[in-house]
Amino acid sequence: MGVDWIAGVDEVGRGPLAGPVVAAAVILQPSRTISGLADSKKLSPARRVQLDEIIRHESFCWAIGRAEVAEIDSLNILHATMLAMRRAVLALETIPTSVLIDGNRCPELPMPSLAIVKGDSSVPAISAASIIAKVARDQEMVAFDRIYPGYGFSRHKGYGTPEHLACLRKLGPTPIHRWSFAPVRNCGTHRALEDRTPRAKLS
Repeated sequence: MGVDWIAGVDEVGRGPLAGPVVAAAVILQPSRTISGLADSKKLSPARRVQLDEIIRHESFCWAIGRAEVAEIDSLNILHATMLAMRRAVLALETIPTSVLIDGNRCPELPMPSLAIVKGDSSVPAISAASIIAKVARDQEMVAFDRIYPGYGFSRHKGYGTPEHLACLRKLGPTPIHRWSFAPVRNCGTHRALEDRTPRAKLS
């Protein structure tokens, strides 16, 4: 009798104004329990990093999929999220026999899949995927903070905080901002109009 390899899938980054959507797929070892798995949003950053290392080492296999900003803007955030999840599942070294997805809909996959609302709090494999995805995206946004200083990406990770919105109004969008999101689009238009406004010459 074969082993049922069940993959858990979750994503992070649907709501931010900047950066990619990152999804992870994880197949846990059936005989090995990882303690402390939970929805990544309910864990401290330090605990997420600890569990991320354990999951990568102790799980049967894991993979990350992503959708870039250009794909988010061209497809819309929902379709880009489904694309990132599909890429994560198809990147697994072992083809899962079934897939459990956090949320209320599934991407198109070549194997049976089931969407579970709040699955990141109730299904260990989905919890593990949420942690892998969250840590990976957070690390990427910290790296973007060095590339685009002044926006605070290492603090807000691209979400629409008052600090981030203030920076957008002051500095305008970067190449990693999502123009399909109204706060970015509106700030970008405002900046473009400012740049075209004639200024008085200094005498």
